[in-house]
Amino acid sequence: MSPHARLIRLAALGAATALSLTACGGQTASDSGADDAPQGVVTRAAAKKIADHYQEVNNKANAARDEKLLGTVEAGQVYAMDKATYTLFETWPKKEQQAYTKPFSYQDREYVIPEKGTATWFAVRAKSSENSKNSVLMVFDKVGGTYKMVLSLWADGEEPPKLAVDRHGLAEAVDPGTKVGKLAPSDVGAAYADLLETGGKKKGKALTTTKPVENAKQTYQRSSTEGAADGKATEKFFTKPPADPSVYALRTADGGVLALFPAAHKQESLLKENYRSIADLVPNDEQSALGATRGALITDTFEGQGLAELTAKTARITAVDFQHVDAR
Repeated sequence: MSPHARLIRLAALGAATALSLTACGGQTASDSGADDAPQGVVTRAAAKKIADHYQEVNNKANAARDEKLLGTVEAGQVYAMDKATYTLFETWPKKEQQAYTKPFSYQDREYVIPEKGTATWFAVRAKSSENSKNSVLMVFDKVGGTYKMVLSLWADGEEPPKLAVDRHGLAEAVDPGTKVGKLAPSDVGAAYADLLETGGKKKGKALTTTKPVENAKQTYQRSSTEGAADGKATEKFFTKPPADPSVYALRTADGGVLALFPAAHKQESLLKENYRSIADLVPNDEQSALGATRGALITDTFEGQGLAELTAKTARITAVDFQHVDAR
């Protein structure tokens, strides 16, 4: 994961909105305290060590586009997206290639650590030495006995709700299946995908209008009316299960939930019947790099992730990030 990768991914569905994270009350989870004080999933010192190791290995993997090395510190949705980023690297302008491979560090870190026994994961909020205006919220979960980064959302702008923390500085993890108003955290990815597939006529109805939601609806409307290849092909979106269905959620100070969720969809471009005997759809450089060949049908697959704020009254998606991962 690079602070520059986001700029490329967002081309698929428009810009993501903001993310920052401020704990409410209490203090940062620490390594000391009374013997009877609850313990975090990890200590703050351990969380720092894990994040430091991720940063070091990630920089090395990005420089060499070494997905095997990256797989030692990444998993889940982020790893599925970043492997495709490496595949697409050669299609980028030289300036973007140089920016992506430049080493960076995570600064001004805040460690968001749930109580031990309530979760297997923890989160880190930080800024990048190469992207100091924006914040990133990263989730590290135990995969195969090792903590790896599994979700990572960059954002800029809108302030999300404050998190609830106890007097020991520990955050409250929420079961993703717990319904908050109209949706549970585990429902949000499918609701977002419905915006692209139907314009929000089904599960997407439950989502409050935000910039990511409006962008997705506009994408559906454009594909429905304009199609692809200057109108010579139809363009449709289909929901698909994400590479990793894991959802992560934290209680907010106002009693709501901040959810980090995966999402995925396929985009199908099909040449209209009256053009099939005289023309083919020709893949662009990105589609070719991912495996597409010319023909009457091109199917693109996108893996993504998002951030949502759920309360009893609203379900607000405030950030989304997608990567083109396959084309056939």
